[in-house]
Amino acid sequence: MVAELSGRTGHGARGGHRGRTRWWRAAGAVAAGALPCLAFPAPALWWLAYVALVPWMLLLRTAPTGRRAAWEGWLGGAGFIVAVHHWLLPSLHVFLIPVAALLGLLWIPWALLVRELLGGAPAPGRAAAALVLVPAGWLLSELVRSWQGLGGPWGLLGASQWQVPAALRLASVGGVWLVSLLVVAVNCAVVLAVAAPGARRVAVAAVAGGAVLTGAVWLWLPRPAPAGGLRVAVVQPGPMEGADSADQRFAAQERLTADLEGTRPDLVVWGESSVGADLAARPDLSRRLAELAARVGAPLLVNVDARRSDRPGIYKSSVLVGPQGPTGDRYDKMRLVPFGEYVPARSVLGWATSVGKAAGEDRMRGAGPVIMNLPDGVRIGPLVCFETAFPDMSRHLAGEGAGVLVAQSSTSTFQHSWAPAQHASLAALRAAETGRPVVHATLTGVSAVFGPSGERIGGALPTSASTAAVYEVPLARGTTPFVRFGNWPGAASVAALALYCAVRGARAVRVAGSAPEPSAPPARTARG
Repeated sequence: MVAELSGRTGHGARGGHRGRTRWWRAAGAVAAGALPCLAFPAPALWWLAYVALVPWMLLLRTAPTGRRAAWEGWLGGAGFIVAVHHWLLPSLHVFLIPVAALLGLLWIPWALLVRELLGGAPAPGRAAAALVLVPAGWLLSELVRSWQGLGGPWGLLGASQWQVPAALRLASVGGVWLVSLLVVAVNCAVVLAVAAPGARRVAVAAVAGGAVLTGAVWLWLPRPAPAGGLRVAVVQPGPMEGADSADQRFAAQERLTADLEGTRPDLVVWGESSVGADLAARPDLSRRLAELAARVGAPLLVNVDARRSDRPGIYKSSVLVGPQGPTGDRYDKMRLVPFGEYVPARSVLGWATSVGKAAGEDRMRGAGPVIMNLPDGVRIGPLVCFETAFPDMSRHLAGEGAGVLVAQSSTSTFQHSWAPAQHASLAALRAAETGRPVVHATLTGVSAVFGPSGERIGGALPTSASTAAVYEVPLARGTTPFVRFGNWPGAASVAALALYCAVRGARAVRVAGSAPEPSAPPARTARG
């Protein structure tokens, strides 16, 4: 009796210990998944990205079962989404949690790869495979969630390297995707060096090879060839409050633009939603804009956020206005912000409008990208706000001949968060990827301009500043490998993962086929 009770007591103690361990591991997975957010602006600890995944990967490689690894991968992915998008909480409130839980599922395959390839004491061959397949698995999660229906490519790990010249050079070869692969590969090498002594040589060789490759790209890849310059004025009116904020904003932008007289800009750019009425229905506003264009001697690129008079629905549109009025060049925003500008499956998720600040009415989508021509022959490719997160959009515009990419944005809803700095940093990557300068003009900051290699031009306009600034924007000619070949790192990653799955599947079939047949059970003797 005593022995039986002692056994039960020991079993209960072990069960309690296992339960506590599971909860500590789960909490650790959430915290470890959130850690990489510090590499992004505003903290901008870019160097942290190269080791930020190590705690999470060390946890996953010691998961006792595949189910546990999947669970901790899911929790870590959800933690990453919440941390990188935490500034959405005032708008989405608790709705951010189910969104993070949904997107966190995308890290389950990566977590299983980490456990399988980095667990135990990997031999050199398995370690080498891990350095290829673990980054590919991470990139797969980025590729899937970059689909607009799942929120779009915000918080890609490679985007944390927006101010690192070597990383920007790599982005010109394979986009932000290649930078993400490099960052995850370095994390993987650190895990091998720390937790698998037998694979340290492979890890060191991988890091050295990556450094040599980056150096070769730096030396071999030609820089964008200079092709003149463009004087661009950015008008940032600053925060406006009250029922008549649209009128106040227009008046402030009008005053700031008029102050540019004598500065000889070639183009004046206003931010997103800088005009709150359809110009066709408000000839008075068109006339005032035309007068401004004549006064400063340059066309104005404004952004109209209004219900159109010539077709149903509300559009966000980049409109070029010259001294004679609107020139006819118009771009309607194509990729809208989920919940911010439309509610996906509104019939099912429409209740989100009562929980947060979701769009009460869906905005309409544009039909396609547009290239606009300035009087001096320079061609510009407009993007509106969220669209700067999509590498394929800027790549298409550069491929179609845009000499300057112009992004009109507004993050005023998230004014005192990390969002403005994160958004502005994306322009550096789009510039490096395309070899074209990017002008990022906002209503309330951060406004910034980046040259063809992703380098910052002049000073950024901070949040809350109400001012106009003129930038000497260097133009460039030539085509980057990323514009020419597109997202080849993504295609290569998918191919590597597919090959790995095929090899594993074939091996499993071969093992099952060679297994001995189970022996027949002994005959039972009937008893009378």
